[in-house]
Amino acid sequence: MGSSAKPPTGYTKKAMAGDVAGLLDQLGIGQANIAGHDIGAAVAFSFAAHFPRQTSTLILLDSPHPDDNLYKLPVLPVGAGVYPWWLAFNQIRDLPEQPLEGQFDLVQNWLFDQLLEDKTAISPFDRQVYARAYNSRDAIRASNGWYQAFAEDIQAIRGQKIEATTLDIASPAGYAMLTSVLPPYVDTLTLQKVAGSGHFVQEEKPVETARFISDFLG
Repeated sequence: MGSSAKPPTGYTKKAMAGDVAGLLDQLGIGQANIAGHDIGAAVAFSFAAHFPRQTSTLILLDSPHPDDNLYKLPVLPVGAGVYPWWLAFNQIRDLPEQPLEGQFDLVQNWLFDQLLEDKTAISPFDRQVYARAYNSRDAIRASNGWYQAFAEDIQAIRGQKIEATTLDIASPAGYAMLTSVLPPYVDTLTLQKVAGSGHFVQEEKPVETARFISDFLG
C-alpha cells in the first residue's frame, strides 16, 4: 500500500490484522479502538474477530468482511447501480499489470467517479497521488493481492463472532446490504446512514463521519 514494500504474499485480511496486532505490541498498546474503510474495514473486522482481547471497539466504514455472499455476485449486471466487475478482474494473476502499468488512473478515476456522490470530494491532486502510488507493476500486483486472498478470507471468517461493540457508518447504497450482512457476525451493532454520500463517506462527509465516531466512542 502506498510506498510500502510489495511482498509476494501476506494479503489475507487475517495476516494484515496480525500486522496491526504486532504494531500494537511494539507500541505497548494493550487494547485499541480500530476502524477501517473498504479493504481496511475487512482488516479491522478480521482484527476484531481474531484478536478480540486487543479490540476495544470496532468501526467499519461502508464495507463488510468478505464472506460467502461474494460467491453469489452475478456474472452480468443486474438492474441499476454500479456493477463490481473489478472484483473478478482483480482475481486474474499477471494480466492487470500489463495494460494498467503507467495508466492505473484510468481505472482509479472511473471507480472514484462511479462510487462518489460528490465527484469533487477527492481532489485532482489527491487523485494524482493515488495514481502515482499504484502505477507500477508491483503496486498493481500487490493491490490485487488483497482481492486474490478473498477465498482464504472467506474461509477464515466462517463461524466467527465479533465480541466488540461495533459501529458501521454506511452510505445509503451500502446501508441495505450491511443491514443484512453484518448481524450474523456482530451481536452488538449500531448502523448509521450518512445521507448524501457515496462509498467514500469519510471524504464526502467528513464532519458527519467524525461525529458518528466521536459519539460512538463517547
